[in-house]
Amino acid sequence: MATPCPFAVDDRTIAGHAQDIRLRLYRPLIGLAVPALLYLHGGGFTSGSLEEAEEAASAIAAAVPALVVSVGYSLAPAHPFPTAAQDAYRAAVWTADAGRDLGIARGGLGVVGHDAGGHVATSLTFLARDLGGVTIAAQALLGPMLDPSLTRASRGSVGDARSMLFDPTMADCARCYRAYLPEAAQRLHPYAAPLESCRLGGLPPALIVTAQDDLLRIEAEHYAAGLIAAGVPTEVTRFPAISHDALPGHQPALQAVADFLRRRLPGARA
Repeated sequence: MATPCPFAVDDRTIAGHAQDIRLRLYRPLIGLAVPALLYLHGGGFTSGSLEEAEEAASAIAAAVPALVVSVGYSLAPAHPFPTAAQDAYRAAVWTADAGRDLGIARGGLGVVGHDAGGHVATSLTFLARDLGGVTIAAQALLGPMLDPSLTRASRGSVGDARSMLFDPTMADCARCYRAYLPEAAQRLHPYAAPLESCRLGGLPPALIVTAQDDLLRIEAEHYAAGLIAAGVPTEVTRFPAISHDALPGHQPALQAVADFLRRRLPGARA
């Protein structure tokens, strides 16, 4: 990974879909325009915070370097679908509109998401493509939750039990999806079930990062195959002997994300 640069951190509040949401900005102090991206934390739609996203968001900001906007999107069950996705879209539009004041290079934003944040990131790419208002130039998904039907998750006993100790179970995933998608019909909506979408063309170049023994690996890699079939430039990186929950703190995974973003984001310095 490139030598990290210093950065400043400050919080903002913007209007979200259902309530105000917090943003935490990590701004590289290099005196030049930099690319920008949104970071969407994990937590199964029902938990997670800007504070818990600190390690990954700051590491990416320093390594690319890029302005990273960590999004404190509204959580279920109080705020079910499509609130988190709409919050992410509003944060992306706000970031793009504030580009000149924030010293952002022109040409589009990136988005990085882990776990449920990967689902929200995916929804954001659909919204940006279909509604306009902002251009998403690259997406990096770490162990994303993408299949509300849970029909593609691995149900077998896989890998090192120690690496799976803190990973989500099928029951955990089902509970999270019930909170975020309380109505059965929502689970077929293309923004909520990207694996069921027949319209993957026109989405931004993608990096899919998975953990070998993660029960969500199969659906993530299935989505990568769908993107490739639709003509979307897509890379897949799989890491052995690491848990799902450890991905956003795993230095090789963060390096893979930073390398991908340097190649794909406008204004990045390779």
